[in-house]
Amino acid sequence: MPKLEKTRKSISNCVTQPIVNLLARTPLTPNAVTWLGFCINIGAAVLVVTEHLFAAGFVVLIAGLFDMLDGALARVTNRVTRFGGILDSTLDRLSEAIVLLALLAVFAREQQVAESVLAGTALLGSLMVSYLRAKMEGLGIECKVGLFTRPERVIVLALGLLLSQFDYALVTALAVITFFSFFTAGQRLYYAWRQTRN
Repeated sequence: MPKLEKTRKSISNCVTQPIVNLLARTPLTPNAVTWLGFCINIGAAVLVVTEHLFAAGFVVLIAGLFDMLDGALARVTNRVTRFGGILDSTLDRLSEAIVLLALLAVFAREQQVAESVLAGTALLGSLMVSYLRAKMEGLGIECKVGLFTRPERVIVLALGLLLSQFDYALVTALAVITFFSFFTAGQRLYYAWRQTRN
């Protein structure tokens, strides 16, 4: 496992383990936690569309925490299923898309063309990162590489929303997501080429 992935796992375990231990004592299933995280992301998108961006930043962070909890809960309670993994991946993609589309809608409403294009490009980049991993793993290639994965995107987007009262903070966050998402997609594509060239 790459060093960066080990670091991510270590941080994730520190954050989620106490909460997972608590959730394991409740009737909540991992799939229910997945759906709850998705619903929280819808709430974040509503806050974005109504231009409560600071509040949306907090909600995006909370939703990001739920994104980490479902898989950890499944492992702790021995309820890991193939469908649970598919549901988690699907709703993660939808969650990210909904919030970015909400931002695109706000920019379009304000007739901010460049910002609208940036939000759309950030969405495209984030989907490419996820697609490449899914495609490789579908071909039996383990894909743990990549500098800028979903947790990093969630944190940067949340920071952009929280600091949106400052000029260009949100645009800067979207630019960072866009650049590093395409950079990560390039990393994964290169890794796939190396793994499949023989």
